[in-house]
Amino acid sequence: MIKVRALQNGDFDLITKAEKVIEKNYKYGSHHIGSAVRTKSGKIFSAVHVEANVGRITVCAEAIAIGKAISEGEHEFETIVAVAHPHPHEKIDKCWVVSPCGMCRELISDYGKDTDVIISYNGELVKCNVLELLPEKYCSDVES
Repeated sequence: MIKVRALQNGDFDLITKAEKVIEKNYKYGSHHIGSAVRTKSGKIFSAVHVEANVGRITVCAEAIAIGKAISEGEHEFETIVAVAHPHPHEKIDKCWVVSPCGMCRELISDYGKDTDVIISYNGELVKCNVLELLPEKYCSDVES
């Protein structure tokens, strides 16, 4: 069982930023996930995922948002969220929060073990530490 915490006002703003970036850039077959990351300095960076015909080379929105932040000199992360945009054939009229994939969980934790992730858990939007989503994280260093 993971330790979850309630969202605060700034967390809802982060979700809104992720929704806005994917609503602006949604393209069926190319972009349907948006992400936003808030750095410890309070800056927010948002991005969409980049779909590829070969699924293995698709780049997730969380990775691109983290990359944008790092490119702008921000290296300490507070909270990250990803949202999915409905496809035209789905009977859903708004975006929803999605949990990061396994590779994103590894990436987020590589760049900030203290980073919180907003997820839907038991029907509620909550946040938890990324390591709660990644037990027994892979590490190339030998720990004593």
